[in-house]
Amino acid sequence: MQTTSDSIVIIPTYNERENIENIIRAVFNLEKSFHILIIEDGSPDGTADIVKQLQKEFPEQLFMVERKGKLGLGTAYIAGFKWALEHHYEYIFEMDADFSHNPQDLPRLYNACAEEGGDVAIGSRYVSGVNVVNWPMSRVLMSYFASKYVRLITGVPIHDTTAGFKCYRREVLETIDLDNIKFKGYAFQIEMKFTAFKCGFKIVEVPVIFINRELGTSKMNSSIFGEAVFGVIKLKLNSLFHTYPQKK
Repeated sequence: MQTTSDSIVIIPTYNERENIENIIRAVFNLEKSFHILIIEDGSPDGTADIVKQLQKEFPEQLFMVERKGKLGLGTAYIAGFKWALEHHYEYIFEMDADFSHNPQDLPRLYNACAEEGGDVAIGSRYVSGVNVVNWPMSRVLMSYFASKYVRLITGVPIHDTTAGFKCYRREVLETIDLDNIKFKGYAFQIEMKFTAFKCGFKIVEVPVIFINRELGTSKMNSSIFGEAVFGVIKLKLNSLFHTYPQKK
């Protein structure tokens, strides 16, 4: 197995002991070499201990940043992005720990950026119909229409504006002022796409099938969704008075 890589997959965790070893092994079993950075928010269920054991097996590929408690998805990814930039990775991924994002799709997102000219590649649930498995219809409709709503308000020309399975080229994260990203929860995903779009980066959608988690509990709730609904309007209004750094 290759121990060097130009790519790192950032996986935020909170109480993922049922999934964490399996997801790590699934990524490391891919033909293309990826490194993994776990952002661990003080899980009381021992997730960090499992990662530490696996680090003995994968000392040059598996890394972890431990934080003191749940500080929000957005801050987890920002911490991960900064770590990845400091460690000179060219392609930086966001992925969930619970297999709702299929690790087999990582090489497809990589190719969309590394070979096909994308700056940001999104694993899109809605670019070719609705590709969601095991979600209640109410949640499918909420997510689908949330994406339509975001597209309408922001003008970002993508179908899955709330997707959390992504690949960024390094330049995108270097250009965006990460300290200026405001949202911590669900709306973080929207703000990152909107900002990348405003900076002139090319966003491409790669069709994926999203499968709802089988193990562990979802972190989704109505307050997170509310942040997204009202946050989008705020995002659009703020953008009218903001100058975005542009892609070189």
